[in-house]
Amino acid sequence: MNWFDTHCHVAGEAFDADRAEVLARAWQAGLAGLLAVGSDGASSRAAQALAAAQPRVWAAAGVHPHQAAAAEGEIGEIEAVLDLPRVVAVGEIGLDYHYDFAPRAVQLRVLERQLDLAARRRLPVILHVREAEEDLFRVLAGARLPAGGVWHCFTGTREAAERALEVGLHLGFGGILTFRGADGVRAVAAWAPLDRILLETDAPYLAPVPWRGRRNEPAFVAETGRRLAELRGLAPEELARATTANAARLFRLTLPAGEPAEGGAS
Repeated sequence: MNWFDTHCHVAGEAFDADRAEVLARAWQAGLAGLLAVGSDGASSRAAQALAAAQPRVWAAAGVHPHQAAAAEGEIGEIEAVLDLPRVVAVGEIGLDYHYDFAPRAVQLRVLERQLDLAARRRLPVILHVREAEEDLFRVLAGARLPAGGVWHCFTGTREAAERALEVGLHLGFGGILTFRGADGVRAVAAWAPLDRILLETDAPYLAPVPWRGRRNEPAFVAETGRRLAELRGLAPEELARATTANAARLFRLTLPAGEPAEGGAS
């Protein structure tokens, strides 16, 4: 089976002690690859360095809304990382009004600057959105998304999903799909167009049941995938093929064991 984890922080310090073993478990679990995501300049460089050393790892570079105030001056560094090999997306970027770790005006400014980077480079975006949907759609209405993107860790309503699809976003589903009380998320995941769904872990966060409360890791994406396949009435193999093809197409990847997606790049 060829699963693909489209969002993890495996280059971060949570995996410093056993990163090689974590990656080995991912490949043993049937992952075709994974996308290591940055949240500021340093973590974006770490993600790129890992991708440069691992043929089944790609990287994304961006300033997370939690880091927007501290890392606003690092947009130039993000731009430099985007020019390095195997960096295929701008992310993780977005808006988080739940914690408000950065002032909302700063979050909006940093998001707009990074959307411009993505538009100029024709790269997809990876969006973190929490309690900020209206501002997100207002910003996207004035932005260009020539390469589309993904609403990471989607937990919104069907109406929000429909709006996201209309502006060219995919929907990323992770471990929350397996949580008790996540019926609304499961309903959207069962309904969403198959060619616009991605799987992710957000490791080390949000481990799926039965590992909830433990450190998440990319291998666990297979459990979320099996749960989603069940919801949609598909064989796990069919869902794995579809969601991995979606990832390859969106991020323009050439997977080591498969055919390049149209417009793919190594």
